Amino acid sequence: MGKWTRRAFLSAAALTGGGIVVGLAMRPGRRVDGLTPLVAGEGETLVHAFIKISTDNTITAIVPHGEMGQGAQTALAQMVAEEMDADWSRIVVQEAPAHGEYAFYSIGRGFQFQGLNFPDLLVPTIDGVMMRLADSMNLQITGGSMSVRVTGRYSMQVAGAATRDLLRRAAADAWHVPLQEVVTENSHLLHAGTSRRAPYAEFAGAAARQTPSYTPTLKQPADYRVMGRSMPRLDIPPKVDGTARFALDIRRPGMVYATVMRAPVFGAPVARVDDTAALAIDGVIAVIRVPAAQSKDRVGGFSAGESVAVVADSYWTATRGLRALKVEWGMTPNDSVSSHSIFDQFDQALAAETDVISDHVTGDAKRALAAADSVISADYRVPYLAHTCMEPLNATAEITDGQCSVWVGCQNPLGFRRAIAAAIDFEEHNVTVHNQLMGGAFGRKSRADWAVQTALIAKAIGRPVQLIWGREEDVRQDFYRPASVSQFQAALAEDGEVVAWMNRYTNKFEPPEAPLIPYAIQHQDIGHVESATHVPGGAWRSVDHSQHGFYTESFIDELAVAANHDPYEYRARLLEDKPRHLAVLKTAAERADWQKPLAVGWGRGISLQECFGTIVAQVVEVSIDDGALSVERIVAAVDIGFAVSPDGTVAQIESAIAYGLTAALYGEITLENGAVVQSNFHDYQALRMAEMPNVETHIINSGHSMGGAGEVGTPGVAPALVNAIYDAIGVRIRKLPLKDINLRSLVEGKSLLDS
Repeated sequence: MGKWTRRAFLSAAALTGGGIVVGLAMRPGRRVDGLTPLVAGEGETLVHAFIKISTDNTITAIVPHGEMGQGAQTALAQMVAEEMDADWSRIVVQEAPAHGEYAFYSIGRGFQFQGLNFPDLLVPTIDGVMMRLADSMNLQITGGSMSVRVTGRYSMQVAGAATRDLLRRAAADAWHVPLQEVVTENSHLLHAGTSRRAPYAEFAGAAARQTPSYTPTLKQPADYRVMGRSMPRLDIPPKVDGTARFALDIRRPGMVYATVMRAPVFGAPVARVDDTAALAIDGVIAVIRVPAAQSKDRVGGFSAGESVAVVADSYWTATRGLRALKVEWGMTPNDSVSSHSIFDQFDQALAAETDVISDHVTGDAKRALAAADSVISADYRVPYLAHTCMEPLNATAEITDGQCSVWVGCQNPLGFRRAIAAAIDFEEHNVTVHNQLMGGAFGRKSRADWAVQTALIAKAIGRPVQLIWGREEDVRQDFYRPASVSQFQAALAEDGEVVAWMNRYTNKFEPPEAPLIPYAIQHQDIGHVESATHVPGGAWRSVDHSQHGFYTESFIDELAVAANHDPYEYRARLLEDKPRHLAVLKTAAERADWQKPLAVGWGRGISLQECFGTIVAQVVEVSIDDGALSVERIVAAVDIGFAVSPDGTVAQIESAIAYGLTAALYGEITLENGAVVQSNFHDYQALRMAEMPNVETHIINSGHSMGGAGEVGTPGVAPALVNAIYDAIGVRIRKLPLKDINLRSLVEGKSLLDS
């Protein structure tokens, strides 16, 4: 969503809803009666679109975001419980259905209008316009580290506080007492003067008949008793005892299984299929050519070529059938493309200075560089990366009586509904997406290609089908973190001060601020060139921050060394006008014992990154013995504004560090003859448990606006790691992954490009 300007968003809102001042009917949270059949069962009263209360006084937080292991649903439930004064032991979570009333409308104030304060009178209409816009865009996304900092702040807390007010008003009316005398505590209403005490459930019906406020008074952090505490994760017990339901757990009457393959070269058509051997296998039911499909949705859109599916009575049988197929694929213009040719293409694009698109310019970097006595230059590059979620891509589809039901774990249920409806030529209201828990996602499950395949297969065979991708298909048919090249030049004054910073890189994606730097450098010129490839790209944990964090924090380290300054102190001097950043950097350095001497062959590296509203500094400590690298310790300091669930924040930082460390050490998708070479974990390696370093996370609750947690730990790992390697052995690494680098040869003087 980063490229949407405020003007564009307002213009779209005006077109969708008839303007900002009018459109009262679009206000969210009003149509509780219409939502009740979708989300409330027997004995449950839907008091607010996001909250229902059962007769036994259980409170259900209806959360419009998926659970992929990040713990966001628990944190969002904490925000509801806090504002409701609810008994945490009686709180449960239910994921919202793929319905327009649960579209991601809070992105309007949390992202597009961040920092703007609207009069209370306008807030309902602003939210309503954003809801209609989000609904029209099929925007129900879980990503961008926005669940807690956006939906939590502008939807869940508001819903909790509004529901508490409704219950108080209902009790005051029934008890004939002044509203201000009715207080709440532990999911109960109390009136001291008459010694009355009643559970919320007693007044749920009366509360549901009232109109909720869009601007209730929220609690101050000093009054929190649930937010800011590490409450037990609600999704963990069912995952431990096996009752948690993932899409793979779905079983439908008469269900069959399928698996698929697409062309090795993206987009190549099927030329010929010989299915004789496959159909001869006992249990194989059919071999189907699945047509190409595409979705142009802004969030989760995709383009997928034709595929071949084998349908059988079990997944194993379907896999055997797929291996027995003889498929010939048509030719494409990309059949000779390789990783080498792609990087050559990038280098050539960067050489054409006339094609540069500016991101940020201040001062005159070109003039400063031309006049400088000392100019430092460096080129960096990173490869394509796959997502490799632990749970393979899978979905179940059933089409009966003109209705299509799909069970899937995805990051954008509304977007999936639209893509599936378009592919099978159904009206959207005749498609129901039942979202399930996800075994990881990292951006991959915002693309609906495999769910569309499932629906197309179910339509073709006329039976419920569960499609499961093999790991080879997962690795070779991903929407990859883009490969890129970034070139730098910097001018240094005699005292080592950075006078100018120039950066040129290939291909800009999201978010737009990713290549920008926090440092006080007078002359800056940052820009990019576009150089498209045939490789499908997509969101990958922390998106463009994962590339630019490596680039910028490695280069600032190079400048510190060139200036003969300590890398931490060098950064600190450039952050004197940014006290929040400086505090994070200082905390990481102090907690990591930055000034403490290390043994020979050991090194420390530091990095600083701001992304998704959070500032993270990391210190990586390594040891290198005879060329063998060991990552020993990582210390992270995190200013998240306010951590709703501290344990959850720590877990996400650790998870993001593990993900980023895996990529830095091993992650590399390469191409030969237009196709991906890697296929499984044997050649697309993941970090093993024995390789995971000790990670220490230090949370700073600075009181600033809440930031994200799910992605922010990833960008700073790679630069801090290569900076630590330099500190240990004096070798500068400018390309990833490290598995391709022979450290022993580098120490002995062999050039990086020859390693």
